[in-house]
Amino acid sequence: MDHSMHLPPNGQGKEDQEQIGRQLREARHTAGLTIRQTAKALNISPATWSAIENGKTRVSSQRLAAASDLFGRTISDGTAVSASSCPNWRVYPPLVLPAPLAGALKAFVEFGYHGATIRIIAERAGLSVPGLYHHHPNKQDLLRALHELTMTDLLWRARAAREEGRDPVERFSRLIECLALYHTYRQELSFIGASEMRGLYPENRARIVRFRDEMQQMVDEEVLESCRLGLMKTALPKEAARAVVIMCTGIARWWSPKGPSTPEQVAEHYVGFALEVVGADEAAGVWDRVP
Repeated sequence: MDHSMHLPPNGQGKEDQEQIGRQLREARHTAGLTIRQTAKALNISPATWSAIENGKTRVSSQRLAAASDLFGRTISDGTAVSASSCPNWRVYPPLVLPAPLAGALKAFVEFGYHGATIRIIAERAGLSVPGLYHHHPNKQDLLRALHELTMTDLLWRARAAREEGRDPVERFSRLIECLALYHTYRQELSFIGASEMRGLYPENRARIVRFRDEMQQMVDEEVLESCRLGLMKTALPKEAARAVVIMCTGIARWWSPKGPSTPEQVAEHYVGFALEVVGADEAAGVWDRVP
């Protein structure tokens, strides 16, 4: 089976549309809104919204963002691989993106967000400028989509990694392993996520911050619980948890696939570094957490 991180050119195939529709219907029900109320809030017809929920039509990224804000729940637009399509959080298939996002990623890495023009992005994507605009209305939307792709992909992996742990120290170790692997195997996405956050408009930045807060909270909770149980000795658990996350995100700035260390070796080293930062008890057998 091909587990490539791949999407159709418009970013949503039939299965994607149906999955998004189900998410939207569930979120609307949870929010206690009718189809008519939702359609009015989003400035579309009830018939169009019904078609979206039933997977009959594609939903734009802007409308999906507006619906997420309306329902108070982040809904993926299919631009990130999910646990169902790649079940092992340690497995990183080739990154195959829709042409617009692939072009934007190349251009942003090469020129930075502000230096990359729409024409450059279109060239890197192998599209005309009008062709690029057909999929994304502006450069900001491309940056938003790349950030959401990065965080959605990272978060499902982190949740899966955390579930493998048998105790808070092991769960912490799995989370650090996950972060280190992600920032090597998905180095370019991670680099854009770290370096171009400032380029996001406030409403888009707020959405990505919510993703990041969830990632940080997972690490915070395991450090706090480990300290409560006496398995970690740091006097500043939240500060230590933030330090190790920042340490892992920095990997994307220096790691190279041509270098001496594999992603797995980097992950093993960083789990050791992180355990030292939080003052994990070596006698508790926590120094061999990476298989």
